[in-house]
Amino acid sequence: MSVRQPSSGIIHPVILSGGAGTRLWPLSRESRPKQLRRLLGDRTLLQDTARRAGAWAPPLIVSNAEHRFQIAEQMRQAGIAPRAIVIEPSARNTAPAAAVAALMLGEEDPSARMLVMPSDHAIHDTDAFRATVEACAAAAGEDRLACLGVTPTRPHTGYGYVERAAEPIAPGVAPVIRFVEKPDADRAKAFVESGNFLWNAGIFLFPVAVYLDALAETRPDMLALCRAAVAQGQQDLDFLRLAPEPFNAIKGDSIDYAVMEHARDAVVAELDAGWSDIGSWSSLHEESESDADGNALVGDVTAMDCAGSYLRSEDRLLVAIGIEDLVVVAEDDAVLVARKGDDQRVKDVVADLKARGRKEATENTCSYRPWGTFQTIDEGPRFHVKHIMVKQGESLSLQMHHHRSEHWIVVEGTAEVTRDDETFLLFENESVFIRTGQTHRLCNPGKLPLRLIEVQSGPYCGEDDIVRFTDAYGRIEPLRQG
Repeated sequence: MSVRQPSSGIIHPVILSGGAGTRLWPLSRESRPKQLRRLLGDRTLLQDTARRAGAWAPPLIVSNAEHRFQIAEQMRQAGIAPRAIVIEPSARNTAPAAAVAALMLGEEDPSARMLVMPSDHAIHDTDAFRATVEACAAAAGEDRLACLGVTPTRPHTGYGYVERAAEPIAPGVAPVIRFVEKPDADRAKAFVESGNFLWNAGIFLFPVAVYLDALAETRPDMLALCRAAVAQGQQDLDFLRLAPEPFNAIKGDSIDYAVMEHARDAVVAELDAGWSDIGSWSSLHEESESDADGNALVGDVTAMDCAGSYLRSEDRLLVAIGIEDLVVVAEDDAVLVARKGDDQRVKDVVADLKARGRKEATENTCSYRPWGTFQTIDEGPRFHVKHIMVKQGESLSLQMHHHRSEHWIVVEGTAEVTRDDETFLLFENESVFIRTGQTHRLCNPGKLPLRLIEVQSGPYCGEDDIVRFTDAYGRIEPLRQG
């Protein structure tokens, strides 16, 4: 057991941002999951989570490598400087992610407490959320593990439940009797009617030393590998990359299974703050503004004689006539039409698309890079057309291609082009041709975003036909665009 030190009183937010949210396909995909999308307003769910957490301290974010630049850019846009962005080499569930955060926080402050929360939940009453966390921290003290639970509004079978003792230890805070994973309909109904059960919100408040001690008892193998992954981790720009070999060896598990179900004196605080995990299109519909007929219309949508439907278009006109209780979501490369009652089956569709090798299952047409974005406009057997945006002051790697040539047309901003031994500027409505095998680089020397159209042509236009020579972001391997 570690030696307890008096608590510093500081709560350190830890945001877990590794999920894919496949139930919200086609909007949410592995390449850009729901926490990185604007679902309920002008900010993403990740940005909202970080803003809620900012009342205590800068957040520590745990994510995967693919999302790291999107997360960093969204934090920059929100004006939030994270304590750290930690990159997991593989998904190993929430218990190892929390352990890594606890180890990092404990190195600086052994008495620290961490607030572990998912990045993809909606909480409408921020003041109530913060008050609940503060009350939970006061009641739990320095030696108890705590979680937040939500008063159930219906017998939901998709959530875990927490049974609490009848006698609270403080207003709204009670000892945990047991955790129950997703029950069937009859058990869920009995839970709700009893009044003793809360939905498990997946939000936890832990003294870091207590969490690490608990994990040492239940999963010493996991803790040892997490220690090694942190100790052997490497700084990569603004990110900390956990060491792959020890972390990949972890047998993953959730915080609930690995720690909370074994805790002897855990407590749960009741959260009444307009919480939703946005776990389906139906739940997103419930959280969205609706018209007098119960329709939520998002984007360029026209609805006539429709009722109780969620209609969303990301980039084109969507017209619906005479439909009821449907979900219709139009992306630029995929359209979902489903009865609201069947929206839990969306994940099964995604699994089927994956099995058939359809890239729409996991990839968006817009890809994010440290220097900006590129979006596919059209592609065929011997060509690929992209819209490229390069942020001000950023540049792609110095590179070449074995199988394709490229034609760049500047539509906005100024481009600095390197082609073999020459470097020159291109302005709006000017273009340049890059032959197969020529060394080249694209930079934005201006103070505004650079936008251009790239036309690739050749026998092979795959993203792996890149040889990098120099790169500002440490990506020399021939793996990714730009």
